[in-house]
Amino acid sequence: MENQFDLTDDQREIQELARRFTADRITPFAAEWDEKHIFPRDTIKAAAELGFASIYVSEESGGIALGRLEAALIMEAMAYGCPSTSAFISIHNMASWMIDAFGSARVKEKYLPSLVTMDRIASYCLTEPSSGSDAAALKTRAVRDGEGWRVTGTKQFISGGGENDVYVVMVRTGEEKARGISCLVVEKDMPGVSFGANERKLGWHSQPTAQVVLEDVFVPAENLVGAEGEGFRIAMSGLDGGRLNIGACSLGGAQRCLDESIAYTRDRQQFGQPIADFQNTQFTLADMATDLEASRALLYMAAAKVTAGAPDKTKFAAMAKRLATDNGSAIVDRALQLHGGYGYLMDYPIERFWRDLRVHSILEGTNQVMRMIIGRELTRA
Repeated sequence: MENQFDLTDDQREIQELARRFTADRITPFAAEWDEKHIFPRDTIKAAAELGFASIYVSEESGGIALGRLEAALIMEAMAYGCPSTSAFISIHNMASWMIDAFGSARVKEKYLPSLVTMDRIASYCLTEPSSGSDAAALKTRAVRDGEGWRVTGTKQFISGGGENDVYVVMVRTGEEKARGISCLVVEKDMPGVSFGANERKLGWHSQPTAQVVLEDVFVPAENLVGAEGEGFRIAMSGLDGGRLNIGACSLGGAQRCLDESIAYTRDRQQFGQPIADFQNTQFTLADMATDLEASRALLYMAAAKVTAGAPDKTKFAAMAKRLATDNGSAIVDRALQLHGGYGYLMDYPIERFWRDLRVHSILEGTNQVMRMIIGRELTRA
């Protein structure tokens, strides 16, 4: 009975590879990246050398063709060092997968070789200033113009905006509903593409975030991903995996803060004994560990369902994202409390994780939207 809940030998090897990479290339530098707002392009490119830029891109396109559970293991391991950097790599993977899964042979040939190596980095562009949770209300419009499209509009909160080279953009090509949305690949250097100022954020300081502004940008017809009008379906398909990955980033951050808390409470002396000996401390640590393991079990199950294309995959991805990100934030908050005043200082990693994990309950669909998805699936006749 136990074996069905265990990782395979191959999965453990992948997990260990990601953990070693994190220990060597991410954890020692993450605090500086955060404090100085450094975008660690060299480290991200080094991750691509391990296949981490194309985790579920097909082997035919140069990827390593793993499943969503393996992707979650990688993202969780890297988030142990820096959730912001891990999430950035997740977004690149999502954009690359969308091109591979839905793009024509021409668009795959045009972009995937450089995305697999991260010689070019990709962003996913769905959210707009006036359409966040209501993604189907997007206004960015693409109008036919000879052998291509003219695209005008603004995308908001784009990870990699201004730094990345390739933008997988959801645009309106038809009616004012989900069926009128298509997907185009836009390049940074196309005339008419510009970017807003880098957003000043609570967390996620190791990755740039900015508006992507499109002003009468000509995009070749061959850059259409999928058929015209399929963009919303493609966008939502990408979000199932994105939600798993962002949940996995919360797991990795929460695990780091739990480990830091155990070590700190064993060392910290109050009233003549380690505070780890106090029953209140033990109860808090027990709740943190239990909530973390429950979130991990649900997320791994959801990842298996998304890989298998199960009918309830979207519901489970939403459930896993909701639980992992809410619990992740709560675990880090309790870790900060256990550290007392020291947890509030930048000399310790807890406050960075507290800031980084907070946004996970908002992006890839807010957790209120996750509840809407779950509730709709539960009550559907």
